[in-house]
Amino acid sequence: MPVYEYECLNCHEITEIWQGLAEAQLTTCPTCQGAVKKIISMSSFALKGGGWYADSYSSTPKPSSAPCKSGECPAAAASKECPKSSGTSCGS
Repeated sequence: MPVYEYECLNCHEITEIWQGLAEAQLTTCPTCQGAVKKIISMSSFALKGGGWYADSYSSTPKPSSAPCKSGECPAAAASKECPKSSGTSCGS
């Protein structure tokens, strides 16, 4: 159930109340019986950082920015050629 805040127009006291979405709004102040208005308060939920979509849960892999070492480059392992333009095989 969401928590709503109401401010009394008479005594300016703020009242927090748990209400279901189908329940009627509060109309009178529980302290002085004056009229109240619903106020919008700051949420305690905040998203910070890169997020799950930017860290490592995306469906596409991030490109590696590390330079390839001799014989350890994934591209070289797949093609059996050195990343250098020497034309020699990495395994030899």
